[in-house]
Amino acid sequence: MAGIERIRSVASRVKREAEAGNEVLVVVSAMAGETDRLVQLCREAAALHDRQEYDVVVASGEQVTAGLLAMTLQNMGVKARSFMGWQLLRATGVHGNARVEAVEGALLGEALSGGTVAVIPGFQGVSEDGRVATLGRGGSDTSAVAIAAGIKADRCDIYTDVDGVYTTDPRIVPRARKLTKITFEEMLELAGVGAKVLNVRSVGLAMREKMPLRVLSAFEDLPGTKIVPDLGDDMERNAIAGIAADRNEARITLTGIADAPGTVAAVMGPLAKAGIQVDMIVHAATPDAGASDLTFTVPRASLSQAVRAIESSGAKGDGAILTDAAVAKVSIVGVGIRSNPELAATMFATLAERGINLLAVSASEIKVSVLVAEEQMELAVRVLHTAFGLDAPRENDV
Repeated sequence: MAGIERIRSVASRVKREAEAGNEVLVVVSAMAGETDRLVQLCREAAALHDRQEYDVVVASGEQVTAGLLAMTLQNMGVKARSFMGWQLLRATGVHGNARVEAVEGALLGEALSGGTVAVIPGFQGVSEDGRVATLGRGGSDTSAVAIAAGIKADRCDIYTDVDGVYTTDPRIVPRARKLTKITFEEMLELAGVGAKVLNVRSVGLAMREKMPLRVLSAFEDLPGTKIVPDLGDDMERNAIAGIAADRNEARITLTGIADAPGTVAAVMGPLAKAGIQVDMIVHAATPDAGASDLTFTVPRASLSQAVRAIESSGAKGDGAILTDAAVAKVSIVGVGIRSNPELAATMFATLAERGINLLAVSASEIKVSVLVAEEQMELAVRVLHTAFGLDAPRENDV
C-alpha cells in the first residue's frame, strides 16, 4: 500500500474476487512508511510515552488505508464498507504487542451475507479496558488469520512484496526456488529463524486453527505458495524445505561462573523479567575447576540491556562477560530432519569444508541452527543451499 495507485490495484483484485461470487473480507496494513512516521511522531512528542496513547496514534495508519480502499471499491461499483479493528477483534496483554483473544464476527457475517466487501484495518483490536490495542509490527498478518478463523473462512490469502516462499533469500542466492507448498511447521520455523515472508505469530495461529494460507504477490498475478498441514505423498519434495539467515543476533558469554544447580536460572531469570528473548544456549562445565562457561544469543538490539540486567542481578558472580555483535544465525529447516540425522552431519561437514567455524548450535525436531561470524553468513547460506540440492537449474542445465 504505497499510495492511491497501489490501492487502486488492490481494489481491482478485490473486485475480481467479488465478481467471481466470493464473499470477500480484506485486512489492510498502513501505507508504506506510514507506521514508521507515526512511531517517530510519538517519540518526538514524549520519549517515555504512554503505551495506550501510542496505540491510538500508530493504529491510525491502517484506519486511513481501510477507508481509502472502501472508497475506491465503491467508486468501482463494488458494494464495500470499512470497519474498525475495535469493532471486531478483542485483544489482551501489553499495549503495543497485544495478543488476539477473540473475534466478534456477527457484524462481518451480516455484511458478507449481504454482498458487501468488508475492509478492516489490521494490526489492532480493543483491550479489556476498552482502549485501542495494537498487535506489534507485522500484526496485520495476525489480524487477517485471526479474523479468517473467527468467521470460518475457506482460506486466507496473504499478499506481500514477494510472490511466495523461496528456499532462501533470492538476494543471497539468485538460484533460490519458489516452493509451491510448505508445511505449517516448516513455515513457523523459517519465520522464527529469520525468514521475513510472514509474521511468526500469524503462522502459529493459522497452524492452531487449521486455516489454509497462501502467500501471493501484491504486485503481479503469479502463482504463490500454499501453506498446508502436511505434504501428503509428495515423494519428490526435498528433505530440507529452506535455509534462513538472521543478522539480528548478538552473542553473550559468561566465563568462570559457578558450576552449581541454579546458576543458569540465576542468569536467565533477570533476562526473562526484562522481556529479552534468549535463543541459542550452550553451557559447558569444567568439573575439576568447579566453574563453567555459559554462552547464549539475544537480539542485537537488546545486547546492552541484557548485559545491564545480568550485571545488576549479580548473577555472573566473579565471572566475566564477553559480547560479540558481529555474528549471524544460519538455519536449515525441513520435516525430513526428524527422520534423517545425516542432514545435520551434512550441514556441519559442508560448513567445515569452507572454513566456517561454528560458534554455537541449537536444534529442534525439524530445524538445525548454527551461529557463525556475520562476515561468513552469506557464504554459509550459498554452500548449504547447493549442498542440499535446493538450487534451481540454469536453462543450459536442463
